[in-house]
Amino acid sequence: MLDVAYPMVTPGPPRPSRILTPKSLSRHPGQERHVIPGGGALLLQVMAGDRLVLVNDEGGQPCEVVAASQAGRIDAALLGRTANARAEGLQAMLATGEASLARLRKGLSQRGIDLAQAGALRLFAPDTPAGARAELLAEAAGWLVIAAPGLPMAPEAQDTATPITLYLGRANPRLVGHHDLPDPLADPILDLRVKSATAESYFVKAGDYIQILDVDGRQCTDFQCFDARKLDRGIQHALDVTTSRTFMGHAYSMPGLHSKYYDQDWVPLVEVVQDTVGRHDAFAMACASKYYDDIGYPGHVNCSDNFNLALQGRGVDPRPGWMAVNLFFNTNIDAHGVLISDEPWSRPGDYVLFRALTDLVCVNSACPDDTSPANGWYLSDIHVRTYSGAEKFSRSVAYRPTPDAEPKMTKETAFHDRIAAKTRHHVEYKGYWLPQVYSSNGAVEEYWACRQAAVVLDLSPLRKWEVTGPDAEALMQWVLTRDVKKLSQGQVVYSAMCYDHGGMIDDGTLFRLGRDQFRWIGGDDYGGVWIREQAEKLGMQAMVRSSTDQLHNLAVQGPNSREIIKRMIWTAPHQPTIDELGWFRFTVGRVGGPSGAPVVVSRTGYTGELGFEVFCHPKDGTAVYDAVWQHGADLGLKPMGLAALDMVRIEAGLIFAGYDFSDQTDPFEAGIGFTVPLKSKTDDFIGREALIRRKEHPSRKFVGLEIDANVDVGHGDCLHVGRAQVGEVTSSMRSPLLGKNIALARVDLAHAEVGTVLEVGKLDGQQKRLPAVIVPLSHYDPKKTRPQS
Repeated sequence: MLDVAYPMVTPGPPRPSRILTPKSLSRHPGQERHVIPGGGALLLQVMAGDRLVLVNDEGGQPCEVVAASQAGRIDAALLGRTANARAEGLQAMLATGEASLARLRKGLSQRGIDLAQAGALRLFAPDTPAGARAELLAEAAGWLVIAAPGLPMAPEAQDTATPITLYLGRANPRLVGHHDLPDPLADPILDLRVKSATAESYFVKAGDYIQILDVDGRQCTDFQCFDARKLDRGIQHALDVTTSRTFMGHAYSMPGLHSKYYDQDWVPLVEVVQDTVGRHDAFAMACASKYYDDIGYPGHVNCSDNFNLALQGRGVDPRPGWMAVNLFFNTNIDAHGVLISDEPWSRPGDYVLFRALTDLVCVNSACPDDTSPANGWYLSDIHVRTYSGAEKFSRSVAYRPTPDAEPKMTKETAFHDRIAAKTRHHVEYKGYWLPQVYSSNGAVEEYWACRQAAVVLDLSPLRKWEVTGPDAEALMQWVLTRDVKKLSQGQVVYSAMCYDHGGMIDDGTLFRLGRDQFRWIGGDDYGGVWIREQAEKLGMQAMVRSSTDQLHNLAVQGPNSREIIKRMIWTAPHQPTIDELGWFRFTVGRVGGPSGAPVVVSRTGYTGELGFEVFCHPKDGTAVYDAVWQHGADLGLKPMGLAALDMVRIEAGLIFAGYDFSDQTDPFEAGIGFTVPLKSKTDDFIGREALIRRKEHPSRKFVGLEIDANVDVGHGDCLHVGRAQVGEVTSSMRSPLLGKNIALARVDLAHAEVGTVLEVGKLDGQQKRLPAVIVPLSHYDPKKTRPQS
């Protein structure tokens, strides 16, 4: 008998793929998450047996819970508790007349809930740590008002209001499909479910709104519409994605200036008002029978045939394949020109809100493609709601500070009304609408005003974090590269913040408001989240709480900025005057006199010029903006948008996240090695060992470039010595002052000396080259004499 050699095998069944996703992609039936913003409140219905978990996200935030029976009678016994306080915080918030609470006021009125003498459960204390939880059980059906009370924060104070997150477990989930739908945006006219692998058509009047929701998440829907009045005349002109892409200059339309979809006659049909996803397709057709036939699935149900069925009787002839806007469909074109797709970005309840620009016949499918990742390998429903054109919905794009966060819709800053009177050219930036350029000036005129006179610009999206407590100094000393212990009260320092491997998380400024009080101002929400995580890891007695919504800020920059600020700001005797205010110092003052709007004024900026930043509560935004113009109009003051800001900061060698640095870039490679005092800072800090190693063994250097061509150069353009690529452009602009193209770039150390000749690669990097030479990093005022003047 012969011995048989069997191959070695791994015992047991195959292991499933391990895929890590944010929490909101894996919600379960009956599980809801609601975020109550600081200074906000939520009204919701509960049933007997519902379980509530309230989480103090950032710490120190009080929470008030008012329970009412279905008849509107206040009764904490609904939660098996006895009221322990008056709902004073909630009442004070409602008394302010804050517009964001209008819907709550209406809901309370409709349900007969009177908060005048309401008893409440008051949860959490000023020293409650971040992440603390409180659990409640509904013992009967009724209504709950849950508030995270807070009143306007003075700019020099740190009593910010922060979010409370509610996790609600329903005892008897009322499911629509697999997940509960979010509440309507208003009273709907149409409430239409598009069942999985089907399509539905519907009529919408001009001016009305169309909300298209992904019920379970990761489900695509093809959308098409026709001018109903053309259909009445027998003209079948569908929404044309090629025309729309050409007119809008975008792969697909988005809220803002580039928001419309057209038919082939250039008639605008719909505009995008809100979008919580930000990833769609306007290139591929709706799936059709031929697609499935060709990949071996003959007879497979498809969106085009479903369109034909749904449009019967609407005056629309059937087509073998339909052009459409493929909402939630995640496509891209790779480096080889191949149209590729992957799972959608949409999560349960995500939506797109259109506005009908003429009477429309519309059709939506719930795509049946189960042969690719296009629908996340799971088919589900789509839901359509329409609303009256009399409703008011602001233009907005969803912004998620972290992957697990609930979406935040684009906001307007405290200065938006005044700015909108001067320009309609706004862009979304970090969750806010900011002006890109002012219609009556243009970017070059704004640039020259900054260099020669003065400009005012809105920088409110900067993220502000209040860091307080006995260990606040030790915490900031640990998380920042700068020596925080040397910082005096009233002083500001610019610093980097790094991971353990030396890569940058963010850059920003740290204000010292007191011995144990700091304010971190950076570009990204995650910076503050990360600081709090470090405090929790070490068990430090320090709170890290967001104040971005409590502090909006204008920058007044340019040679005349001191005179403008001096005219408008009053300071108390114990505070520095504007004349006395040194570079990277701040003072506390008021606008116009001792009874004016309170502000914090810092001598900081992002332009390379003498400049100041003025921080105020949003309620005082109009007063502050008007005061700047009142005192600056005769000094050549101009408004400045983001386009001109980019020009002056590049010229001054100032860096921008996502362009000039990332988490793969250390401060030395970003040109801010001065923020890492390895010799003089004797305390350890995060990333120190890695930064020592990277400084001793550098591979790349951040440099300036002058380009001997007027051809536009952009972020990511390759830099060559001969055929070899030795670096890349990070930021570039055409300098009006120097009369040439200049750039910031990161290059291999072997080719980083001043005077080295390089070539900028265009097209494929080889067919077209632009001569360039390395120059010092700051093209304008390299010794920073102007901001220090």
